[in-house]
Amino acid sequence: MSNKFLSQDEIDALLKMNDDISETEKIDDVARDVLGEVGNISMSNAATALSTLLNRKVNITTPKVDIVPINHITETFEMPYVLLQIRFDEGFVGSNALLMDIKDASIISSILMGGDGSNPNEELSEIELSAVSEVMNQMIGSASTALATMFDKRVNISPPIVKIIGHNDDLEIEGLKNDEVVRIAFRMTIDDLIDSEIMQLYSMETAEQIISQMMGDTEEVVEEEKAPELELVKEESKEEVIEVSKPKFNKLSEKETVKGKSNIDMIMDVPLELDVILGRSRRSIKEILSFEPGSIIELNEVVEEPLDIFVNGKLIAKGEVVVIDEKFGIRITNILSAKERVKKLR
Repeated sequence: MSNKFLSQDEIDALLKMNDDISETEKIDDVARDVLGEVGNISMSNAATALSTLLNRKVNITTPKVDIVPINHITETFEMPYVLLQIRFDEGFVGSNALLMDIKDASIISSILMGGDGSNPNEELSEIELSAVSEVMNQMIGSASTALATMFDKRVNISPPIVKIIGHNDDLEIEGLKNDEVVRIAFRMTIDDLIDSEIMQLYSMETAEQIISQMMGDTEEVVEEEKAPELELVKEESKEEVIEVSKPKFNKLSEKETVKGKSNIDMIMDVPLELDVILGRSRRSIKEILSFEPGSIIELNEVVEEPLDIFVNGKLIAKGEVVVIDEKFGIRITNILSAKERVKKLR
């Protein structure tokens, strides 16, 4: 009878399998569903942004959620990958990152630059990396906007950091080293050109904040803090009788009312940025790189069509161009009503 001993590679594989199981068990099914739903909504917005940029059909599947050490990703997935990372400056804490396979990135940059994406490169040129970085920036920006809408809060993110993670590189997210991250993995397809996996990574502190707010833990804490005060009032009411009477308010005089209306004078000197948009045009990176002195760019606005007037980025009026002492000016022809401004925001 011969004895068969396990090799070191087989032992390492078994230990790695146990590690994977223990990592997954660190979040329960409810928390995993919460993160999966948040990731699904945010990445659906990112996919829509990608579809708009490429003018191609983009689909993503239901996400898979787990917690893994950062180095686990480089050990179990074929590299190289393009990494784009941001940090939350407002609304959330921690980091968010997007990982895309280098071949997928090459196909996307090829389409943006007027190609068909049929011959992806193993490496990205500086121009190709710049192109795909802007695409991923738009995707993660759309995902952050979805978070802001979902939680009804203002969300600001830092400028993105983009780098290529190679075969022998350690995957490091700014502020984290060998810490664990929440990985939300999707299968992404773009026509018949791309069918692979794209990953969104959240730092643990970001994931914990998302789970806490989605499950309403903040409200429960508030209720627990109020409970002792309510109990104290109840005990005091047994010892003495408290008289309750209707509150009395002084009538507002005419002088006070006028004073309240003049408060707007306090902000009359605040400067605002006013912009007039002459027109817009959409061009591929290939076309933009071909620009030279004398090139003419056709805009989408028709001659004599009213121009949009923005104040601090908000559309408030329409106008027409005039010339005043050899300088351009704008004559306001229409002030948008509140209802019209709301429609423009959608």
